[in-house]
Amino acid sequence: EFLHEFIRNNYKTQEVETMVKAIVTRLIAWMIDFFMVVIFYSSKIILVSTITNRMPIILNIFVSNYNKNKSMPHLVSSFKGNKFFTNKHFETIYPAVFRKVAINYKRERIELVDGDFIDIDWVKNNNTQLLILFHGLEGSSQSTYIKGFASYFSTHGYDVCAVNFRSCSGENNRLLSSYHGGKTEDVTNILNFIEKKHRYTEYVLGGFSLGGNVLLKYLGEQAGAINAKIKKAFAFSVPVDMVACAVTLSKISNKIYMHQFLQTLNKKMIVKAKQFPNQIEVRNINRIKTFYEWDGTFTAKINGFSSAKSYYEQSSSLQFLPFIQVPTLLVNALNDPFLSDTCFPIEIAKNSNYLFLETPQNGGHVGFFSGNKKDGYYSEQRAFEFVSK
Repeated sequence: EFLHEFIRNNYKTQEVETMVKAIVTRLIAWMIDFFMVVIFYSSKIILVSTITNRMPIILNIFVSNYNKNKSMPHLVSSFKGNKFFTNKHFETIYPAVFRKVAINYKRERIELVDGDFIDIDWVKNNNTQLLILFHGLEGSSQSTYIKGFASYFSTHGYDVCAVNFRSCSGENNRLLSSYHGGKTEDVTNILNFIEKKHRYTEYVLGGFSLGGNVLLKYLGEQAGAINAKIKKAFAFSVPVDMVACAVTLSKISNKIYMHQFLQTLNKKMIVKAKQFPNQIEVRNINRIKTFYEWDGTFTAKINGFSSAKSYYEQSSSLQFLPFIQVPTLLVNALNDPFLSDTCFPIEIAKNSNYLFLETPQNGGHVGFFSGNKKDGYYSEQRAFEFVSK
């Protein structure tokens, strides 16, 4: 009855026909998805039924089609996803596991005034434009998406600097504190180092997931005082509201990701506890099951926050987006399993001359695989298109 009333009040006959076709097409894809989605994870093959994620989308089709007829404040995305597999987890995991990118980096170490260090990896071709990339949580310059961007841009007129946040280059950092989602001072450290030692006329900055949050926060903090060489920026799959995203990631459907993150985070923290035996307690570390617990126990404590909530509230880039004064593309997929509903800042983009928000229906988290090698990865092509305009 609700759907009947909704359609009668909001749609014309032609629109209904278009929606019916869309629903039929979607249902066929869902039937394929339902029988088998193969997820390769930690050398195990897990068969996942996705029916529980599908039912709410039936109603969303009506709502999204209705919204398409309205004046939308964000960009219309040309990305349609992989027509055979639209499952958000498949789109997220497939590129990370199956994509192979070969690239040769040259490493350089930045010695910081606080006694710590940051390792950056270069692809240099004597270009005057430089792309600086910031990876996501527990990623590195070796993350597949970072290598993909480095490869694409290095063959399209850019030198590339792939940043490894503190403790992410294969060696634990020296200090008790480490990297986190709001540590924008390290973006400043990196840019100052590059400015002094290298000669580039233009910078483009790119961030992904947690690294995207750091980047967007930095751009908002700097506002009108930003380095004039920074011409444009882009960010993909960004948890701009860290408070809400911590809740989203604690859901049972995201347990596979939480398990993987905690594995690597715990290993690093156990090593750090040996470095600072009287300042970190790790006896119950394996009992931690959520980011709220982990960040409250470790991230907040070692980085000077009073609690996980305080860390999230101070570090979330959402509050800094209105102050960005560099043309910036933010692409967050509507089916991203990591993101909350508050990670699609439509009103902020509507009132900004610099923030360009794109919200494709598909893409997963840092996925955006088009479905064949010829079309490649939409994220790389879209970012290059944006910075080239």
